[in-house]
Amino acid sequence: MEERVQSLGYEAYTIGIVCALEFEMSAVRYMLDKEHARLPRKLGDSSLYVLGELSGHNVVLASLPGSQGKGAAAAVAKDMARTFPSIELRLMVGIGGGVPSGKNDIRLGDVVVSVPDGEHGGVVQYDLGKNTDDGFVMKGFLWPPPEILRSAVGIMRSDHRVSQNKIPEFLSAMFQKSDDLRVSYQRPVEPDELFQLEYRHVPNQATCQLCDKTKRVQRLLREPTPKIHYGLIASGDQVMRSAPNTAEMDGRVVGDVLCFEMEAAGMATQYSCIAVRGVSDYADSHKNDAWQHYAAAAAAGCAKELLSYVDLLQPSTTTAAVGQHGFDSSMGNRPAAQHIFRGQGVQNSGSGNVSIGKDLNIGRIDSW
Repeated sequence: MEERVQSLGYEAYTIGIVCALEFEMSAVRYMLDKEHARLPRKLGDSSLYVLGELSGHNVVLASLPGSQGKGAAAAVAKDMARTFPSIELRLMVGIGGGVPSGKNDIRLGDVVVSVPDGEHGGVVQYDLGKNTDDGFVMKGFLWPPPEILRSAVGIMRSDHRVSQNKIPEFLSAMFQKSDDLRVSYQRPVEPDELFQLEYRHVPNQATCQLCDKTKRVQRLLREPTPKIHYGLIASGDQVMRSAPNTAEMDGRVVGDVLCFEMEAAGMATQYSCIAVRGVSDYADSHKNDAWQHYAAAAAAGCAKELLSYVDLLQPSTTTAAVGQHGFDSSMGNRPAAQHIFRGQGVQNSGSGNVSIGKDLNIGRIDSW
């Protein structure tokens, strides 16, 4: 491990990265260009942070305290915002269950980045809604990624049309830091197998060795290099282990759901953020842990490359996120635009966070 650089002040850190699990956070940690010494914990903040430099930015890393889900992610993000008041950009980085289709050739180890699609901001909360005569109607408002991150995604996506992404390069550099890292995060030897939608995993088996191979979906051979996909990520508190249920949830959303996970909606109810998810399974009954570490490392590499497209941010002690202290992080020190909500449909998301139903009219007063 490289020697830690002397710590900076709390106000020096402008980007926050939240991970659900320790091995996800460690994947990002060991892709840092420099690690900074830790700062003393502030009163009222129960989280511990890893500090460092990533693609030139001063970043704060945190993982959830032993519990997963939207509520835990929202709580950690709020603590981080109070302790590090200059944070302007937020990323949720880790693993998720991919949803391959004829349109989206998603493989294990690929990465999905949340971007707006139609009426959705990039992350959709699939377990918040109501049953109606016309079927299940999704409710809730989640912040889309900040404009600066959406612009960075656009340029990175354009570059990758003619050149390979840098995930393999970043993985190689990470593996040079430690043999243990290489063993833990290298591409697994277990095969990448996608089974037909209706075919369920053989009960009480840790792997798919006894599963009927004639039920596999036949796919073209592809180079074993992570690809990056862009679209909707569905977020909720339940683990998706059934392909039919995955298809049902996908059908609830206007647009293509590329990935399922459990935390991003918690952050997106509070802050504008982007989710970066490495595909560790196909959100079906064949789910196992073999690809989790490699997928987490691929997501960390994608996040590192994405931040390389973002200009360095200037720390400000008065900058905070919308809804926290009346300032909008994308507007410097200008007061945030006020929001007026008219109509019915304010709901509780189940984690203490208020979500805004689609049937509300949202107006802005942009005066300062």
